[in-house]
Amino acid sequence: MAAETSNLSLVTPTQGTLSGTWGNTVNNGITEYTDIAIAGTLTLNGDGAVNLVNTIGSASATNIGSTTAQYAILKVTGTLTTTKVITAPSGASYSKTYVVLNNATGGSVTIKASGQTGVTIAVGDKALVAFNGTDYVRVGASAGGSDTQVQFNSSGNLAGSANLTFNGTTLTAAQLSSGQVNVTAQGDVRFEDTTGGQYVALQAPSTVATNVTFTLPGVDGAAGQAIVTDGTGNLSFAAAGVSQAKVTAIAMVFGF
Repeated sequence: MAAETSNLSLVTPTQGTLSGTWGNTVNNGITEYTDIAIAGTLTLNGDGAVNLVNTIGSASATNIGSTTAQYAILKVTGTLTTTKVITAPSGASYSKTYVVLNNATGGSVTIKASGQTGVTIAVGDKALVAFNGTDYVRVGASAGGSDTQVQFNSSGNLAGSANLTFNGTTLTAAQLSSGQVNVTAQGDVRFEDTTGGQYVALQAPSTVATNVTFTLPGVDGAAGQAIVTDGTGNLSFAAAGVSQAKVTAIAMVFGF
């Protein structure tokens, strides 16, 4: 006769029992289950909800199957047309962790306790989840992107974008999708020289009565021209100083 452990359902033979079947019971009920609990991967393919259950080995068979819950790693493959829901064992004194790999295409994967919401893993994502006494929660995630991509939080996951990279020396942004950059508290934007010591800076005045936006010219001007405004913030290049026409008009008015 044999009992089982509370978490992984490992066989615990009772002293004086299992005569002639001890070895098979230990191998099927302890050794094989310890193996999958430490390093085993259960592959779940395609659509369809899955209910994982703890199975128990015996003298005649391991009884490890396609819904055995004691595996360490859950890998989802194939094509998903909807979120694949995995319901894993739970209980007041239950404790279990899983590494979940969503290697499928087309849909996310949710792992949860019965009646709970659980953790959702996006396509191509992977996560370490654990049962916290009520539900399965995310306790870790791998970094996304390449070695040079700056990581950011994307719905609880770490992700990376080729639009923002840092190679240890240069930070490169392909675009600023937010549409603006705010430099607060009269901070300045500095353009350093080749040595990185001296700079030319632009900053706002200490007090701005009304918001002002200057739109830069679309093309370069001619030699000797200056940047002028049309009074609404649109800048362009024009002849520097007072025009000859204005000088002539002033002279005529004052009789010069």
